[in-house]
Amino acid sequence: MKHRKVVIIHYAEIALKGANRIYFEKQLVRNIKQAAGRDAALEIQRLRGRLIAVCPPHISDDDLKAKLATVFGISHFSFGVELPLEVDTICQTAWTLVKPCSFDSFRVTTRRAQKEFPMTSVEVNQQVGGYLVERCGKKVDLKNPDLTLFIELTEQHAFVYTQKEPGLRGLPVGVSERAVSLLSSGIDSPVASYMLLKRGVKLTYVHFHSQPFTSQASQELTEKLVEHLTRHQYYAKAYFIPFITIQKEIMANAPQALRVLLYRRYMVRLATQVAWKEKAKALVTGESVAQVASQTLSNIRVVGEVTPLPVLRPLAGFDKDEIVARAKAIGTFEISTQPYEDCCSLFVPDNPATKSHPKALLQAEKHLEVDDLLTAALAAAEVKIFQFSGGSTVQVETVHEA
Repeated sequence: MKHRKVVIIHYAEIALKGANRIYFEKQLVRNIKQAAGRDAALEIQRLRGRLIAVCPPHISDDDLKAKLATVFGISHFSFGVELPLEVDTICQTAWTLVKPCSFDSFRVTTRRAQKEFPMTSVEVNQQVGGYLVERCGKKVDLKNPDLTLFIELTEQHAFVYTQKEPGLRGLPVGVSERAVSLLSSGIDSPVASYMLLKRGVKLTYVHFHSQPFTSQASQELTEKLVEHLTRHQYYAKAYFIPFITIQKEIMANAPQALRVLLYRRYMVRLATQVAWKEKAKALVTGESVAQVASQTLSNIRVVGEVTPLPVLRPLAGFDKDEIVARAKAIGTFEISTQPYEDCCSLFVPDNPATKSHPKALLQAEKHLEVDDLLTAALAAAEVKIFQFSGGSTVQVETVHEA
């Protein structure tokens, strides 16, 4: 039998899904193939508790590693060798793998999913470890080794490898339905979006802008953020909705202290309309409790009450330093900290309300003529399509939808 070079891909949470595990596994396989790209023609086999991908000869390990590192649902993965269930062959291959490595101590760790294999995990460890000691003269250290040789015994094959690469964990994007994320160019909402992607939610994005009163910078930065996030979900729509006419109506005819809350209420209403169109089940925001005046519990309540959809706020309990740390870790911080003007910072009152009541907002809205403005804003939305495959640059298609 030819010894094939493979990637052993492990998942964690998917293993707890019981009868639905196969559905999650198949979605993970689809996402891995999408991340690797059509040219990779990645061949993936599903085994219990793991996936086995045959390494394409035309793709380097580093390239494939970078692509797998973007896929939610992977606990860890390893480049290794597929072997027959023969101890002598395992020993010989183990020596081939460890011989080029620099180490003073090692251990062998075996997982035996094939319970009918004639040797226990401990016996395999001892035999392979003894074989290696005879050839390299290095000591065995079970607690703190320089090198660990991993052996997995499945029903038909053995897999041998020496390194574990960390994955992003979470769930495969696409298993948890769809939501609409209200995405600004700032730090918070991209992190909130990332956290929902990690839970398997596929996102459609909505960005509000105030051109020509602001520059196009917020839209350009938002495009970069969507491009960055799309590498985790492979296909995304982003709605860029003009909001300035609604803002001007609010500024002219509503109490100054309620201005920002009214902006947000109408944004949520528009995002809800997008959600109906995209068959999304929830909205997502980057709100953090008490971070700014509009995000007190009272104000969060009056903003959220205008939609029948659940509003998911994954950053509710995070402080700014924690959000910044996450933004840096996921690669959105540098984009979000470039200079821009967003629509919520335009026409901001000096003393915004911090403990507003629903009745006050409803009373203020009675004096606003915005129904036609909302319809026009949604009709004027610019919708951009983002696609990601094989680590290549995201390709953008722009359409206008009435």
